[in-house]
Amino acid sequence: MKFPAALDELTEYLKQLPGVGRRGAERMALAILEWDSGQLRDFGTALASLPETVGTCPQCGAVAAKGQLCDICSDPKRDVSQLCVVETMSQLFAVEKGNYFRGRYLVLGGRISPLDGEDGSNLRIDLLRERAALPETREVILALSSDVEGRATAAFLAELLAGLPVKLSRPALGLPAGANLSYADGATIAAAFSNRMDMK
Repeated sequence: MKFPAALDELTEYLKQLPGVGRRGAERMALAILEWDSGQLRDFGTALASLPETVGTCPQCGAVAAKGQLCDICSDPKRDVSQLCVVETMSQLFAVEKGNYFRGRYLVLGGRISPLDGEDGSNLRIDLLRERAALPETREVILALSSDVEGRATAAFLAELLAGLPVKLSRPALGLPAGANLSYADGATIAAAFSNRMDMK
């Protein structure tokens, strides 16, 4: 069955969302079509106003109300001595979900990936250098992905910050909590063994 052009256009937009395929986008589009005209108007207004109302935090690059600090940077209870560097907002949310890290963040906005033509020129490297050089910053945690691009970006940033009087660290890699050793792949086992803890 062929959908009307307007519904096809909506489906194409929804398909661009992470983790949404063609069928999922079609289901969403059909569900939106069942909303009453007031809901549809409010939804359209909310989408249209995003560029004017939502921006990035000038201090860390996280999502924030336009021209304002994000909730984390404006929280006086956060530890200003620790700066956690992540690639994206979704990684920031993942770290926050752990409810362990109480420092502040810097969202790079991507990573270095020469094969994809990403040389790092679009990253917030100047902001990172500026934040890492602040007298209150004592540790920079490079919490980047453990794939090839993430490791390359971490190595590049470590070299960039090497002259500053801050401790550079990375989160330990290895087995997830509650994981069965039998199902772990070789790279995960190697990382777990190289980052093993003293039992004493």
